[in-house]
Amino acid sequence: MFGRVKVAIMGAGNIAGVMADTLKATRGVECYAVGSRSLEKAQKFASEHGVKKAYGSYAELVSDPKVELVYVATPHSEHFENVKLALSAGKNVICEKAFMLNRAQAEEVFRIAEEKKLLLTEAIWPRYMPLRSKLAEVIASNVIGQPYMLTANLGYNIAGVDRINLPELGGGALLDLGVYVLNFASMAFGNDVSDIASICTFNNHGMDMQDSITLRYKDGRMAVLNATALGISDRSGVIYGPKGYIVVDNINNFEAIHVYDSSYKKTASYKRPKQISGYEYEIESCVKAMKEGWLECPEMPHSETLKMLDMMDFIRKTNGIRFPGEEDAANHFEKTSAHNESSYQVEIAAEQSATDISPQVETEQKPEVNSQSEESQES
Repeated sequence: MFGRVKVAIMGAGNIAGVMADTLKATRGVECYAVGSRSLEKAQKFASEHGVKKAYGSYAELVSDPKVELVYVATPHSEHFENVKLALSAGKNVICEKAFMLNRAQAEEVFRIAEEKKLLLTEAIWPRYMPLRSKLAEVIASNVIGQPYMLTANLGYNIAGVDRINLPELGGGALLDLGVYVLNFASMAFGNDVSDIASICTFNNHGMDMQDSITLRYKDGRMAVLNATALGISDRSGVIYGPKGYIVVDNINNFEAIHVYDSSYKKTASYKRPKQISGYEYEIESCVKAMKEGWLECPEMPHSETLKMLDMMDFIRKTNGIRFPGEEDAANHFEKTSAHNESSYQVEIAAEQSATDISPQVETEQKPEVNSQSEESQES
């Protein structure tokens, strides 16, 4: 791999436009091509964003031998087939959140990527941002003591958007907005979850428009998470400890971290560095991974993507949320009360004992490291 990495964008919606403009201002990469189901739309996108090549089908896009990395910016419902198409053509891939509709799909594409020795990662941008590492540093400093609870919320008035409203597009607030609050909890508290309780409100298509989710960890910590497609929220995350608390401004695109002591006095603040859009960090991580020959990005390894989808599968199952065409194996949990203590722990243990085909992560070789928002841009 020599010179600038040639990136192709699959999809020509709003989020793809943000990425195209970001790529133009990011060192080491070139926004080389765009593909759409309509040549006219692809050409219009290419003209507006200064993209060299325009293709009227995704198959043509991934067949271009110069393409080195494909960014998938299509609706959730299309990710599985789109990613498989790009991998089959020998392309490295970064795919928008929610990565897939369910864990079973993710396991399949990770298996293909591993067989072909290709990079495949999820574009959940807060995972790659510099303030993510700063947050971990602040928590580890013991400035607020051992944290025992966190809250996080994310909401936008986007219920009328088809990709939120319709089951056939993988709709609902959970995969689009809930994925962020779940990732925030994971970044702060890890994934040693023993129980999940959730409740939703639905539209007339059976898609969740609002989700309230509580996670209980094996050590007694708790995360109280809310996501809504019906209204605007402050997008904040708060981590509580015996000596104070930490506030994160905008969990969807970290803006600042503030530390308060037990007297509610602000003792420290950390602002994000100047950025292009925030998307550049995930692309830079991909470029590094490609150069090192890694099959995943250390900021969002396959195991983390699988865990987030695992929890979302469970939340959907316990609330009766189902997408067209899903096999029973895709939602692998039995119907259970959302308030049945330890139900998640019991069922995930049974699932893991039955089969474990997650890709192996060689962590010892890898360093640790809006219009509206991203959520409203994917089309």
